[in-house]
Amino acid sequence: MNIRKKPAAAIAGKGQQSARPEDQRLPIASTFAYGFQHVLTMYGGIIAPPLIIGAAAGMSSQDIGLLIAACLFVGGLATILQTIGVPFFGSQLPLVQGVSFAGVSTMVAIVHGGGGIQAVFGSVIAASLIGLLITPLFSKIIRFFPPVVTGTVITTIGLTLMPVAANWAMGGNNKAENYGSMANIGLAAATMAIVLLLSKVGSAAISRLSILLAMVLGTLIAFAFGMADFSKVGQGEIVAFPTPFAFGPPVFEIAAIISMLIVILVTLTETSADIIAVGEIVGTKVDSKRIGDGLRADMLSSAVSPLFNSFTQSAFAQNVGLVAITGVKSRFVVSAGGLILVILGLLPVLGRVVAAVPTPVLGGAGVVLFGTVAASGIRTLAKVEYRNNMNLIIVAASIGFGMIPIAAPAFYDQFPSWFGTIFHSGISSAAIMAILLNLLFNHLKAGNSENQSVFVAGTGRVVREEDLKCLADGDRFEGGKLIDCDGKEVPVQSSEKASDH
Repeated sequence: MNIRKKPAAAIAGKGQQSARPEDQRLPIASTFAYGFQHVLTMYGGIIAPPLIIGAAAGMSSQDIGLLIAACLFVGGLATILQTIGVPFFGSQLPLVQGVSFAGVSTMVAIVHGGGGIQAVFGSVIAASLIGLLITPLFSKIIRFFPPVVTGTVITTIGLTLMPVAANWAMGGNNKAENYGSMANIGLAAATMAIVLLLSKVGSAAISRLSILLAMVLGTLIAFAFGMADFSKVGQGEIVAFPTPFAFGPPVFEIAAIISMLIVILVTLTETSADIIAVGEIVGTKVDSKRIGDGLRADMLSSAVSPLFNSFTQSAFAQNVGLVAITGVKSRFVVSAGGLILVILGLLPVLGRVVAAVPTPVLGGAGVVLFGTVAASGIRTLAKVEYRNNMNLIIVAASIGFGMIPIAAPAFYDQFPSWFGTIFHSGISSAAIMAILLNLLFNHLKAGNSENQSVFVAGTGRVVREEDLKCLADGDRFEGGKLIDCDGKEVPVQSSEKASDH
């Protein structure tokens, strides 16, 4: 019996088609180098919440140090769960997890309300467990996220992060004497210039590591000018395991839990947007099951984190930008970053080394990173059809609405606290508006008319009849030139010159 074998190339091609981009495995050295780059990118963001909450609770610097170590440790474990995944938990996408900024103001309010840090931990546990129960609802909304919605959300993520980069570039602490100084902004500019230079002249490997290398070189420049302080690296314990309930058992207060539940709803919305955004950047399929697995990992991590003295966990948008700018789509790279975070949480001395990276250096790199997120969203919006529909006004209204809390941070101060908690996040504002407007105009089509709005006018291509009369059969437009049917270039004059003849 003669059996025909398929060519090896065909078999290989079939294997390549079935492989997911995020499952790519890199050499171990590259994996940890890119993973460390992720850690540096989000380090400032993950230590800021425990600093703010610890200060609000009146903690000593040593206790705040314990909070920071705990947040690094739990963030690393949450990242590993999200990227590696177990049945029903983990999106298996390159998403870095850490303490969500969405709940900082709410947690500070709970602390000031008299419950202390124990009430914060209790509210996080209870609200996260409730969030875990309602994740199936959020995982079903994938069909309401077409490119007009995802592109809007990705663009808004990048734009809302720009104030973070600007604050870092100015020094990070607005109470410091040198905040916004030429020295700080100059250091940020030098770091940004190094990123751009390495991206242009470096090899593929150097270009992908441009953020990490720029941060290292920026730190060396800062050290040479006396702007980096490594004196505190040797102070404190070298190894320390987070002590469960180090600040006492959690306290469960109804009002605190309700407030935190609103934060959890915001976190679910933002994480859904981040999962869809990184799926779009990686070029992989994201369905309702994958979103559900990612959200469950988020909520499980958040529910367990108070055991180790940490807070709500969510995906970090700035690391979505790093995936976009480097093109490194492997989830195992981010898993390596998660392992580094765990080690930093167990080895406070290494955390102090990373903390010595000057904030302006992070700001210089952040401008490029966060801008890349916005550019990725614009690229997605370029795929949207704008003719004979209301997609343009959906994008315009949603991005505008998302920019309100960025342009005017006090805009919602007079609103009820639950409303302000939801819409104080530009990402949540834009996502909610885009979803609702997409439902109104593209799903509930009753009452829609042709070219419903002035915003639609002019979005389609129109050629005037008198222009067509000037063309002969076979004329074509190639490379910016008009070529006639005989292959000769036809001179093109401006309207002003044409009117003179």
